[in-house]
Amino acid sequence: MNRNASADVVFLLDVDNTLLDNDRIIADLRGHLQAAFGVASAARYWAAFEALRTDLGYADYLGALQRYRADAERGDSDDAQLLLMSSFLIDYPFADRLYPGALDVIAHLGRSGPTVILSDGDVVFQPRKVQRSGLWDAVGGRVLIYVHKEQMLDEVQRIHPARHYVMVDDKQRLLTAMKSVLGDRLTTVFPRQGHYALDPANAKLYPVPDVTVEQVGNLLDSDAATLFALPRDASRGGPPPK
Repeated sequence: MNRNASADVVFLLDVDNTLLDNDRIIADLRGHLQAAFGVASAARYWAAFEALRTDLGYADYLGALQRYRADAERGDSDDAQLLLMSSFLIDYPFADRLYPGALDVIAHLGRSGPTVILSDGDVVFQPRKVQRSGLWDAVGGRVLIYVHKEQMLDEVQRIHPARHYVMVDDKQRLLTAMKSVLGDRLTTVFPRQGHYALDPANAKLYPVPDVTVEQVGNLLDSDAATLFALPRDASRGGPPPK
């Protein structure tokens, strides 16, 4: 398809805790840091990580490592060997952490319209994660990574014009923000995976998404065409019927 041609529908797919079990990746990283470098050094890294996430608004694992190094050089830390954790992150087997059926879902949706990775993150580690997991190839290189993707919808529409969009994301906050911009031109799909999706506080803060599935693999049981032809009062709480 011509990149500038308008499609009937474009499927926008988040990565972390939507297609990829990022919570498990973080658990592996925590275990590695503590085993290899000790509890105190690991704690200093995570303190740097949380401070940077507050500053940036997204998770930046390699950026946190840079901040940790800066602290070490100022004498706030005496454990420079933690810098070796970069190899753990860069070489991590991300393909092993794809949710069951994730690649099949991309292929399934792709029969109805272009599939596009739309993710938040940094410009080094997040693309690496998308590539090594196999997601980059699965969507044919249609990958968009922004600092705040909900603020980049004009750009998304320019690059991938469509009559309708479907956004699959584990964060109700982002689905709500995107719906406020695109309105009826967006169907929001919410897989209840990961700690954000399972936090009961979020369910009280944001509207119910158009479609809710327990696992992203459940979308294989749906007729993809119904995801962009839902009536305004579409049934909630599960995948659309075949």
